[in-house]
Amino acid sequence: MQIYLTAGPEHLSKALRYTRRLAHAAYRIGPEGRLLRQNQPSQIRGGLMVVDDRDCGPIRDRDALCREVWRECVGRGYSGAAADFEQPVSGDRLAFLEALSQIFSRSGKRLYVPEAYGSQLPLAYIMICTALSGGIFQQRLEEAVRRFGSGRLALDLQRLRMDFPLPCPSGEGTPLTNEALRAMMAEKQPSVFYSADLCARYFTCIREGDSHFVLFDDAGTITRKIQAGQALGIPTGFLLYPETEDLLPQLFGRSAPRG
Repeated sequence: MQIYLTAGPEHLSKALRYTRRLAHAAYRIGPEGRLLRQNQPSQIRGGLMVVDDRDCGPIRDRDALCREVWRECVGRGYSGAAADFEQPVSGDRLAFLEALSQIFSRSGKRLYVPEAYGSQLPLAYIMICTALSGGIFQQRLEEAVRRFGSGRLALDLQRLRMDFPLPCPSGEGTPLTNEALRAMMAEKQPSVFYSADLCARYFTCIREGDSHFVLFDDAGTITRKIQAGQALGIPTGFLLYPETEDLLPQLFGRSAPRG
């Protein structure tokens, strides 16, 4: 499986110590619906561009936005783009991604989109989030393969770190930072178990008199998720820097860089 490490310009030098296969998180759609760029080093070539929609206004001119993305891809030698869209699916975003997927398909480039857009964009590649707090991970992948075909899938290897109160009727937990998770484990010294269904590790503990269930990924569980995807023929995966910074030496089989 080809693994892309997603990193912004501020993290490029550290990310490059692990891999040359980068997805560059340096682009977003601005309030006016046009492409905005961070300061990307001029020598950067190859990999993918990542475009997010956190401040996106209405995309009134999809063709102009497609041209801007296309020029950046050609100028940087990117092999495609990933739409890191977290806002709900909307008509203007869908129209833009549909037009861009057609342009990319004709030129041999790839457009990766969130799963919510997958059924409506037959030329795009679909990112499947692997951070599950319920259900069965293997079934999740198999259902995605049946729906889209393995060759169109990519694993969005989001790192799972969630704290759930017990009981938890809503099924919603609180995200944990690396620091918070490490501090909790150092304080509680819990017995850690592995969930084959979720492909994640977990433990329970008492905090301020209340029971908690903590679910998290480490290098081993992420590796198992990658292996499960490989076994189903899924060709691509994405990791995020610095979210996985402490796991990268194990995931890429290298010593941690100094400095």
